Amino acid sequence: MKHYYFLLVIATLMMACQPSADQQLAKHIQQDSILQQVKTKALEVVKTGFNAGDGYGEVWIRDYNTFIELSAEVYPKETLKENLLVFFRLQGEDGNIIDGFIPQSKAVQTKGGYQYIYTDLEPNYCGHKNTVETDHETSLVQAVYKYVTKTGDRAFLNEKVGNKSIAERLEWSMEFLLNHRWSDDYGLIWGATTADWGDVQHCHPWGVYITDDTKYCLDIYDNAMLLIALDNLMELIPSTMEKWLPIHDNIAKNTMKHLWDDEQQKFIPHLYLNDSPFPKDFNENEIYYHGGTAVAIEAGLLNKAQIKTALDKMVQNVKASGAGSIGLTLYPPYPQGSFENKGMYPYGYQNGGDWTWFGGRMIQQLIKNGFVQEAYEQALPMMQRVIDNDGFFEWYTVDNKPEGSGTFRGSAGVLYTTIEQFEKWSKENQ
Repeated sequence: MKHYYFLLVIATLMMACQPSADQQLAKHIQQDSILQQVKTKALEVVKTGFNAGDGYGEVWIRDYNTFIELSAEVYPKETLKENLLVFFRLQGEDGNIIDGFIPQSKAVQTKGGYQYIYTDLEPNYCGHKNTVETDHETSLVQAVYKYVTKTGDRAFLNEKVGNKSIAERLEWSMEFLLNHRWSDDYGLIWGATTADWGDVQHCHPWGVYITDDTKYCLDIYDNAMLLIALDNLMELIPSTMEKWLPIHDNIAKNTMKHLWDDEQQKFIPHLYLNDSPFPKDFNENEIYYHGGTAVAIEAGLLNKAQIKTALDKMVQNVKASGAGSIGLTLYPPYPQGSFENKGMYPYGYQNGGDWTWFGGRMIQQLIKNGFVQEAYEQALPMMQRVIDNDGFFEWYTVDNKPEGSGTFRGSAGVLYTTIEQFEKWSKENQ
C-alpha cells in the first residue's frame, strides 16, 4: 500500500511538471517569428501616413478608428489629435460626422464625384460623406476613446472646437443618429442596403449616396457599432450615463429582438423599412454576415456558446467557398446583378471578398472570449499572406489573391492589435 501511494505521489508530481495546453500554446505563440515579422511590417506601413492606403487620398474615420492605436506607436499624440480635430471642425450643423477629409488643394470636383464639405472652422481640409453608411459618428466616438485610452489625454475632451467642447460634440454626433437615422418602429438606427458592413448600396453604379432608389433597412453592423460607441462615450464621460445607458440597453434588446434569428443562430442580413430591393424568390436570410457578427460580439450581444457557433459557421463558410480566411465578408455572396456597382460581383469587393480588416476583429473577440487556440489557428492565414504578398492588402479574392491597396492601414492596425493581444495572453499563461 505504501508503495502504491509513493507511485501516486510521483505520478502527480510528474503531471504537475508537464506544461498545460495553454502553456504549450503560449510558448508556441512566443516563438512564432511570423507574428513578429507582421508586427514590424505594420509599424513600417503606419509611419507613412494616415490615408487608408496607397490607393486613397483621404483620411477616413472608419479606417482611422482601426489603426489609431497603431499610429500611437510611431506618432506624437498631437499629430493623432489633430486628425481627430479635423473631423470635429468639419462636423455638420445637425451633428453629423463626415466620412473622410482631404487637403483642399487636392480636392478635385468631378461630375458625379464627391460633394465636398467646407466649414469656417477648418481652413486646410474639406470633407465628404458617404450617406449610405451609418458608422461615421460611431467610428469617431470609438477613435476618440482609443486615443484617450492610449495616450491618457483626457484634457482633449474639454478642448473647444467653435462653441462646443469635444465632449459636447461627441454627444451631438450620437444625437444626430437618434434624430436623423432612427426608426421609431424598431428602436434601432437605419442605413441604406449594403453588403454587411459595406459602403456601396445596391442601386447606382457608384453607390455611395442616398438616392430616390435607396432601400432603407436595419442591420447588425450599424447598431452594434452604436452600442460600442455608447459604451465608450459613457466611459469617457461618466456624467452622461444616466442619459445614454437606458438608450444603450434598449438598442441592445431591440437588436436581438428584431435582427437575431434564434432558430438559425445568426443575424438576419437586413430588416427593410420600405421593401427589399431583391427579387421575391431570393432568400436573403441564407446569407451569413461575417463582419457584422464580429462587431456584434465586440458589442457584447452574444454569449460564449453563440460565439462558438458563429466561429463554426464562419469556418464552414470558408471551406465551402474556398476563401483564405474567416475575413470572408459574407457567404454565400449576393447573385450577379444584385448591385449596380460592377465591382460587387459574387466574391468581389464587399460581396464575398476576404477582408483582414474585419477578420482580424473576429480574431480579437475570440481571444477576449477565451477561444485562443481557435483564434491562433484562424489568424495564421491572415498573417502568412502579409509575408507572402509583402504587404497589407485591402482584400483578397476567393482564391486568396490580393486586391486593392497594398498598404491598407486598417488591415495593419487590426493585425497589430491582434498580435498584441496574443502576446499579452501568452505572457499571462507561460
